[in-house]
Parts: sequence; structure tokens; C-alpha cells
Amino acid sequence: MKEATIVKPREAAVPPSASDSAAVAVAEFVRYTLAIADVEVRKLLRDPTEVFTRSVQPTLWLLVFGQVFGRARAIPTGAMSYLDFMTPGVLAQSVLFTAIFYGIAVIWERDLGILQKMLVSPAYRGALVLGKAASASVRAVAQTIIIYVVALLLGIHLRFSLGNILGVLVAVVLGAAVFSTFSLIVACVVKTRERFMGIGQVLTMPLFFASNAIYPIAMMPDWLKAVARVNPLTYLVDALRSLMVQGGESAFGYGHDIAIQVAVLIVLVAVAAWLYPSVAA
Repeated sequence: MKEATIVKPREAAVPPSASDSAAVAVAEFVRYTLAIADVEVRKLLRDPTEVFTRSVQPTLWLLVFGQVFGRARAIPTGAMSYLDFMTPGVLAQSVLFTAIFYGIAVIWERDLGILQKMLVSPAYRGALVLGKAASASVRAVAQTIIIYVVALLLGIHLRFSLGNILGVLVAVVLGAAVFSTFSLIVACVVKTRERFMGIGQVLTMPLFFASNAIYPIAMMPDWLKAVARVNPLTYLVDALRSLMVQGGESAFGYGHDIAIQVAVLIVLVAVAAWLYPSVAA
């Protein structure tokens, strides 16, 4: 006589909790972001000449503009020399000029059919945008190293404590992310290389001169002060000036400068992620 087989009831599958699902989503978002950044950084490593060509202009600003205006003593900078005062502004300018034209790569990718492949992938749109921003930050860090070397050769009084250098890198990375994301938004709107280059040229000079990069905010007329206070470059320069050069002080506070850049970056990433699919249309 056969023994009766005892069948154990199947255990019910436990659905993943909301916290587990959120953790998985965050991990996937980070993975996609790093994958996009890795692709962009590989392009830079294969052709690093762009980093050096982009460093020519800020070097000339320090060698020519800084030296001449330092002798003229036309801009009050307190106990700091004018060359020391403008060095953080020149670094911020380098970050701006490198990042603001980053969006043209998106237009090239659309023309080559690469963008369409990215958009049909499972990657989050925000990850695609942040990956581009992260790679722009790597370029900005390379520019920072070059500016530091030039500043040393010119005898500029820099701060070299670990905390100051890390603070400068944080500010540079955030600044590059902000302006490269803004560049992506412009690329999504104009969609052609010719229009993008024209708008990029129009935007860089007002952003630079309507900031505290080469003169204090106190010297500006009231209307320009108002513009400078809503200009993200102002807060990047302020953060760099407080940490990069001896005697440099922050007008707003380093924490405030970083908080403003983070807030602007979050808004720009959200807008760019929403517009990103339209560039392929």
C-alpha cells in the first residue's frame, strides 16, 4: 500500500517593499549615469587636445588682462592683488566656456543616429542628462589643474590645504554640471549646429561680464547687481574665491553658493530630461 504523499503548501511570494524598489531604481539610475559618463570620458581620453586648446583663452586672460589691469589699479580689490582676485574668475570662465558648448555633441549624436539608440534604451532620461553633465565635470577638473599650474608660474598666492582643494573641486564639478545641462537644454530647443553656436556665443559674454569674475559686485550699477545675483556664475566665482586664493572671502558663504548651484542643477536636469527626446524629432 502506497504511503500518502504529503504536499506542503506553496509559500506565497513576498512582494518587494517600497524601500527595496526605490533602492533598485536608484542603483539603476546611478549605473546608467556612470555608463553615459564613461562613454564621454573615453572620447576625451582618445582626443585630449580639446582640453589644452580650451586652456589657451584663460591663460591669456591671466597673462594679458590680469597683468595690465593689475598695473592700472583701477579696480579696488582690498588687500589682494588684482591678479589674485581675478584668478578664481578666470577658472570659472574656463568652466563656463568649456561647458556651455557641450550641447553641440548632442546634435552631432542625433545626426549620426546615436541619440536615437540612446532614447530607445531603458536608461532614464535624467540619467542620460546627468551622465553628460558628469563628463563635462571631468573636463572642467582637467581645466582646473591647468589653471592652477599657470597661476603657480605667475606667482599667484594660492591655498593648498586639502579642504580648500576639495572645496574647489566640488564647486567646479557643480558649475560644469550646471552650465553643460543648460547647454543641453539649448541644444534641445534650437536643434541645429549653426543656431546652437550662435546662441552659445551670445550667452557666454553676458554670463561672464554680469558676474563677479573680474570686478566686485559693489562696483556694479543697481540693475547689473540684480542680474549678477541671479547668475549662477556669480556663486561659482564666489565659492572659488573663498577657497582658491589667500585673502579671498565669500560674499554669500560657501554653503549658500553650493546650495544655489545644486538647486539650479536639479531644475535644469528636470527640464533637460523632459526636453531630451524632442531633440531627436
